[in-house]
Amino acid sequence: MDPLSDLLSLLKPDRYRTAAFDAGGEWAVRYDDQVGRIKCYAVTRGGCWLAVDGVAPVRLSAGDCFVLPSGRSFTLASDLGVTPISVRQVHAGLRYGGVVVHQGGGDVYLVGARFDLTGRQSRVLLHSLPPILLIEETADQAALRWVIERLMDEMREERLGSNLAAHHLAHMMLVQALRLCLIAPPHDGIGWFFALADPQIGAAIGAMHADPARRWTLHELATQAGMSRSIFAQRFRDKVGEAPIAYLTHWRMRLAAERLMTGEDTLAHIAQSFGYESENAFNTAFKRVMGCSPRRYARAETAIA
Repeated sequence: MDPLSDLLSLLKPDRYRTAAFDAGGEWAVRYDDQVGRIKCYAVTRGGCWLAVDGVAPVRLSAGDCFVLPSGRSFTLASDLGVTPISVRQVHAGLRYGGVVVHQGGGDVYLVGARFDLTGRQSRVLLHSLPPILLIEETADQAALRWVIERLMDEMREERLGSNLAAHHLAHMMLVQALRLCLIAPPHDGIGWFFALADPQIGAAIGAMHADPARRWTLHELATQAGMSRSIFAQRFRDKVGEAPIAYLTHWRMRLAAERLMTGEDTLAHIAQSFGYESENAFNTAFKRVMGCSPRRYARAETAIA
């Protein structure tokens, strides 16, 4: 798979809820307890403030889309001076895919989805992302707008198959929003997600994700990027925050951890499938990255499940 698909497969955004919010007048709504969730919403009419805890407030306008991947609590408001009420009060009795009309509606309309992440590694994988991924209206948003419009249609019309269609459209909305975040990433963004926006570094990351079992050398990865070894190594570290081979090892262990949770493969087979000649070498790498032995990790995850 490609790196973005890999990310979503490990995050496992399986449980989701679509909804629309139509507000009028002076209002403010507080969203607490967001840990383990990704929010992806678009403003289709009007404007409002988005205030994520620990981050400067952002003014949203019609056409803007935002992704909140960090699980921080946040507030949406017409005016930051308005005392917020809990989202539980506003959404009380909301049916699946419904529209919340707050204070008569008419001034601002948002539509989108909340994803509950079931992947055990989601917090680590999202660590490098900022609290807000903001996509301001651009010509590149045509695909995202199409998905949002179709999602709104399914929510409104309630035709046969609407639940399934909304499920797939919600995931398409998340994928398209993350794609657009890569078109214009923050200048100071560090981490493999933002590194994908660099064509050369992204090519090397893509090669590692496509064949994680290969015994990649620094020279081979630099060739994938079309750069000299020294320049590639420094640029990779600057963009990703760690050396290329260290990144490869970390990624292999994340994939191996997923395999361990299924309990369907032996340690020897998992080790071999990720390029390790011996189980001992694999055990050493796994403990260094994950903090415990593979067997202990598997037992702990089985107990949690």
